[in-house]
Amino acid sequence: MTQNPTTPFEAHYQSFGDAAAPEEGTRHLALLRAELARRQLDGFLVPRADAHQNEYVPPCDERLAWLTGFTGSAGLAIVLTDEAALLVDGRYTLQAATQVDTASFTVVPSFEVTAEQWIEAHLPAGARFAYDPWLTTIDGVEKLRRAVSAVGGTLVAVDSNPLDAVWIERPAAPTGRISVRDPELAGESVPDKLARIRTALAADKLDALVLSDPHQVAWTFNIRGADVAFTPLPLSWAIIPAEGRASLLIDGRKLEPMVRRELAFHAEILEPVYFDDALALFAGSGATIRLDQATCPAHVAARIEASGGKVSKGASPVALMQAAKNAAEIAGMQAAHRRDGAALTRFLAWFAREAPAGNLTEIDAVCALETFRRETNLMRDVSFPTIAGAGPNGAIVHYRVTGATNRPINPGELFLIDSGAQYEDGTTDVTRTMAVGAPTAEMRDRYTRVLKGHLAIARAVFPRGTAGAQLDPFARQYLWAAGLDFEHGTGHGVGAYLSVHEGPARISKLGAVPLVPGMVLSNEPGYYKTGGFGIRIENLQIVEEREIAGAEKPTLAFGTLTLAPYERALIEPALLSPEERAQIDAYHARVLAEIGPLVDEATRAWLESTTAPL
Repeated sequence: MTQNPTTPFEAHYQSFGDAAAPEEGTRHLALLRAELARRQLDGFLVPRADAHQNEYVPPCDERLAWLTGFTGSAGLAIVLTDEAALLVDGRYTLQAATQVDTASFTVVPSFEVTAEQWIEAHLPAGARFAYDPWLTTIDGVEKLRRAVSAVGGTLVAVDSNPLDAVWIERPAAPTGRISVRDPELAGESVPDKLARIRTALAADKLDALVLSDPHQVAWTFNIRGADVAFTPLPLSWAIIPAEGRASLLIDGRKLEPMVRRELAFHAEILEPVYFDDALALFAGSGATIRLDQATCPAHVAARIEASGGKVSKGASPVALMQAAKNAAEIAGMQAAHRRDGAALTRFLAWFAREAPAGNLTEIDAVCALETFRRETNLMRDVSFPTIAGAGPNGAIVHYRVTGATNRPINPGELFLIDSGAQYEDGTTDVTRTMAVGAPTAEMRDRYTRVLKGHLAIARAVFPRGTAGAQLDPFARQYLWAAGLDFEHGTGHGVGAYLSVHEGPARISKLGAVPLVPGMVLSNEPGYYKTGGFGIRIENLQIVEEREIAGAEKPTLAFGTLTLAPYERALIEPALLSPEERAQIDAYHARVLAEIGPLVDEATRAWLESTTAPL
């Protein structure tokens, strides 16, 4: 491996996230305001969203970036006649301030002021405020209605998006090819999944279910697509009745003849243009139809009710089914993580050799890691944009390196890299923090406290019915003892060759869903010193049943999927208990046993050294 590998990803990261000049956002804002005036509207909501509320959206749905210049993954703009605001969460306040024209857009931290509060404070009395019902959820509309009504305004659902009318160069909708999942990887047939869904509908006395989340459509029909970056999604909809034939609404250009024939065994295939007609058909008999209120567009609910149907707002039963991986999916995830662990270990050994010379940049490291993964010949994509932060950039929780922000990795600093890959048999997500040269005592202390919390989650044993919020303090206790904390959740769900961020379970202060066997979650506590350094340690783990002699309740625990060594130079043994030392040594012995045979001789020699008993 050369010091600065050249890869197909390099050009991507040289430009990734580079926004248009701020004055372009100002020009686009003027165009939108003119269109709003033409439609006699006084305000409009522009979320960073598509009709499915996906985390990653196709270019044709990047309306917020087009309007404002802001390229973060979450945010929304509120445009009024005389002022406009861009609301972003704590991850993006610094980025937003550099990407938008702050003379035209006021950057508002959403953790301080919600969109509804801003509307109440700024919307003129009696104003007509509009939203796109395809881009706004059922819950979102209710919140908007309360805010607009509070100032005597009128909330208007537009028939067509006014921003689209002035975005002349808007890209076309994606038509990524759809593939049918290998039955050996899916582990359950489509008829069996549909039968389980129908049993759940009958139990809740529902007549039908609308799947508005393409992840759930992909899982149900054992398909994958290529419509968005980082996640193998087929943008699509489905209607599953308690009795009768399901309908799958998907752009036919995505379907090869053999794929179409396969899917036709399980559902009627319709073009998305017929979605409204299909909804009306199912709802026309007064049917009660379940919609996911957190992700389903308000348009769908309005169409059902206008056609005489009843909307049941609640969680889709598919979410929990999908989250609990079956034996085949678990085996696939294990295979993907061994393969990925070998690639990551090769990177870590390379980094340990090259970084101390001070000649690497963040982009160099990103490209090197993606090269090692690409050399498996099985990687389909990265599972999210790699987070690679040197020194103070590591303290920005969701920092994304670009050509403009690319920073040298200097001796005496910490380097944090959070990355993952999509393989057909599984999805990975792993974070390691490395010392470049000799770390300070503070770095070692903070890293070891984070590691202790990470180990506490990994060895947790808990009764069935335990939710993520109950486990979250395990990861924070050693930081809390020093008056420290981190501001993100400890863990999120992960899909099987699907989204790297999958619900409904999570390990966080808000994690209310009980964990069940087969769920895959991340374990990623951290610590971030603003202007100094960032630390995060992340493994993926799977919920498993645990037999305990004399146990009075069914008991669960975690099995670790990720296989890569921790940063030995940052571990302060004096802070570890004998149990924690043994836990680290056992994990490192497993990494050496499973990864050692998969790497080259030089990497294995490095691995043997770094995984030696503490």
